[in-house]
Amino acid sequence: MFDVCLITPYYPPHIGGVELHVANLAKRLNKKYKIAVISSKPSNADFQVKSIFLPYTPIPLSFPKVSSKIYHSHIPSPFFSIESSKLAKEFNSPHIITYHNDVVIPDRVNGYKIPSFSKALIEKFNEKLVIPLLDRADVIIATTRSYAETSPILYKFIEKVRIVPNGVDIDVFTPSKGIRKDQVVYVGRLVEYKGLANLIKAMKVVQEVKDVKLVVVGDGEDRFTFEEMCKNLRVKAIFTGKLKLMELIEVLRKSKLLVLPSFSRLEAFGIVLLEAMACGTPVAGANVPGVGEISSKAGFVFNDWKELANIILEVVDNDTLVRKLGKKGRSVVEEKYSWNKVVNELEKIYNEVIT
Repeated sequence: MFDVCLITPYYPPHIGGVELHVANLAKRLNKKYKIAVISSKPSNADFQVKSIFLPYTPIPLSFPKVSSKIYHSHIPSPFFSIESSKLAKEFNSPHIITYHNDVVIPDRVNGYKIPSFSKALIEKFNEKLVIPLLDRADVIIATTRSYAETSPILYKFIEKVRIVPNGVDIDVFTPSKGIRKDQVVYVGRLVEYKGLANLIKAMKVVQEVKDVKLVVVGDGEDRFTFEEMCKNLRVKAIFTGKLKLMELIEVLRKSKLLVLPSFSRLEAFGIVLLEAMACGTPVAGANVPGVGEISSKAGFVFNDWKELANIILEVVDNDTLVRKLGKKGRSVVEEKYSWNKVVNELEKIYNEVIT
């Protein structure tokens, strides 16, 4: 029997925020507990499940009968959590669910426009699956209080919601004493809902006033669209594609501001905010639950691209402000968001449900 079984639809080498979160939990929990990870195949999980792959949601074709003292599953994709709930019932063990974000179908998926009626049907179908699942769970974890309280689903179960945030490796993401450039950075997938268009429009205004470079780190289905937008608006931008870890850290260390411009509820936290803050880089995030809560701790919150443009101009012209916010961000992640702090909070919940 395992002490804790972590169940997630995707797991590294698949790239994403949930995958990164679960992999870091497994790495650190393994030092103290007997851990098993169940995920879709192919992956680095201990138990790999053959699945049908729909956009953003693998459906398991079978599921291993893994015995565990605690089952801890991760959604928004619900199908692996449904199987986890069945195992918890079979082995009379508690089931914990980390609710990473609401399911909000974007306007386009893999380049295809999704009709409004289809989006509504998918979201309603997901809700019918998730609400009974959350109702049966012993504990529900959300990554921020603001997101939980504004979620159309989570608010129904707010009495059993606990807050355990995402974390960052503060020994890897560290500040540098090097000179920062007049440079703004975006890090993330290049898909429409991530809001990169907001940043590009803001940079057009900024670059008409000052020579500030935009660095776009990441790749995705809409990369060509964003590159063309930059050309059409005459915005100077460097699209790096995916970077290795130390290359990413170097970009963060050299930048004066990281921007997370998504106004979608699919963006519930923004691990990249913590990564920038750990590198001593100020951040600016859209004024939405979760993202805004984290950004406000060591940076800025904006309501539209015009406001963002003003923030960028304020930051790049004020090295004293950059240093002040950078030190504050580093202090915040050391105090609240190191993986050791996160795992300690999670262990408290584990101890509660098995006593």
